[in-house]
Amino acid sequence: MLLLTPPLLLLLLLVVVVVVVVVVVVVVVVVLVGKPEGRRPLGRPRRRWADNIRIDLQEMGCVYMDWIGLAQDRDRWRTLVSAVMNLRVP
Repeated sequence: MLLLTPPLLLLLLLVVVVVVVVVVVVVVVVVLVGKPEGRRPLGRPRRRWADNIRIDLQEMGCVYMDWIGLAQDRDRWRTLVSAVMNLRVP
């Protein structure tokens, strides 16, 4: 049977601590220095549908409108869209 004396326990603890430190350092180096997978597309970011709605509401002067909540109600949303379309027609 293996007898664990205090010096042997300290050595075992030291080995475990060194292994943990090495693993942590490797993970940190991979995360901070490693190259991410894939590449970002060139140019400016694409304009999303939500961006278009936000810009249209800013042009109307309704900057702080809860348009997402408004879009949940079809009748109110349809009224808003028709009002915006009537403003745009010369």
